[in-house]
Amino acid sequence: MNWHAIRAIYRFEMARTRRTLMQSIASPVLSTSLYFVVFGSAIGSRITSVEGVSYGAFIIPGLIMLSLLMQSVSNASFGIYFPKFTGTIYEIHSAPISFVEIVCGYVGAAATKSVIVGLIILATARLFVDYHIAHPLLMVSFLLLTAITFSLFGFIIGIWADNFEKLQVIPLLVITPLTFLGGSFYSIHMLPPLWQKITLLNPVVYLVSGFRWSFYDLADVSVGISLMAIAGFLIACLVAIGWIFRTGYKLKS
Repeated sequence: MNWHAIRAIYRFEMARTRRTLMQSIASPVLSTSLYFVVFGSAIGSRITSVEGVSYGAFIIPGLIMLSLLMQSVSNASFGIYFPKFTGTIYEIHSAPISFVEIVCGYVGAAATKSVIVGLIILATARLFVDYHIAHPLLMVSFLLLTAITFSLFGFIIGIWADNFEKLQVIPLLVITPLTFLGGSFYSIHMLPPLWQKITLLNPVVYLVSGFRWSFYDLADVSVGISLMAIAGFLIACLVAIGWIFRTGYKLKS
């Protein structure tokens, strides 16, 4: 394993974040803060609590998960797409590094940036509502697993996309709706029985549910099932990336 190559890619990507702090860090944190104001204050004044937890505190895991998914996918997809767009991807191909080292560098940086944003949002939430974390280690585990998994997914999107429009299609038209409909702002137990069953087809439900359990011991589905769901998606992304580098799919386009 060429750790120097991994560190070089990682540091380059992190340096790009430092140059664009307003877009990379401040913008998602500000957007999430607005959600706290609108949903936590306005709607929270009408919905006092959900399963014994104040509504403002209840939506914290969902809001963090919303930002985490979007940032992980966006950071990783742009990170690998930009070298394709500028042509510098050929320098990476010609360098004596393996695809594992390339993935570790780009995905590691994307996941790091997403976790930083998630932790800042968690700290910012304290300004709006009081909350507690029942299982801190599990919370961190969910945070890291989700960031890594969706950074891998974003890496796949970045390779697949051949223009900036495609780069935004999946995050905006797939991930955002699934997150909003995945129990981020409500418990699926509040839905009619038929819609509860339909909602369980949404993979984001398992992420939000498991993450919320680490805060309040409240879950729409078993935490074990949530962990298996994210582990399964992680493995699927790794298999897809392995196939991409083995076949050379769109790596030089």
